[in-house]
Amino acid sequence: MENLKKYIASITPFSEQSWTVLSNCLTEIKLDKKEYLLKQGQICNSIFFIISGLCKSFYDLDGKEINTAFYFENDFATNIKSLTTSTKSKYSIRACEKTWAIQINKVQLIEAYKKSHQIETFGRKILELTTIKQEEYSDNFKLLTPKQRYDKLIANQPDFLQRISLTQTASYLGISRETLSRIRAIK
Repeated sequence: MENLKKYIASITPFSEQSWTVLSNCLTEIKLDKKEYLLKQGQICNSIFFIISGLCKSFYDLDGKEINTAFYFENDFATNIKSLTTSTKSKYSIRACEKTWAIQINKVQLIEAYKKSHQIETFGRKILELTTIKQEEYSDNFKLLTPKQRYDKLIANQPDFLQRISLTQTASYLGISRETLSRIRAIK
């Protein structure tokens, strides 16, 4: 819980009283590799803060997993659309390795908003940060070539390839593994 407490303090002022209220919304969870935080078709009712481990979001296209995001330590994982509209998720979020996370229950969080303006600000900041991350990912496909997407990924997350396989990385970049190998050979 201390990791989350420190993270919150890094993005917004947060009192001990607000932390006490927020703590009632939090549940620590441990996931084995390939366990789901959210399955495609379910309604998302939580936000997850990754303490250790790694998760990915993906959807199934004709039996093939298409990666849309990876969540590392100190990342928030959720499906914003499903969370805010109570509609079925179009993708899954699953652990790629043993993962320890904090689950923030949506219903309890909304109740906590009424008790603390700081918690409400924190919730808004989570959604803003998650939306920015998703928009940046979308912009990469609109504005960058596959090589530029790869270069940007490696520049911003140099240890990405230490934890994510080439096949998974290629899917995330929207290219074939062969294309990724050619791009990497150019360096």
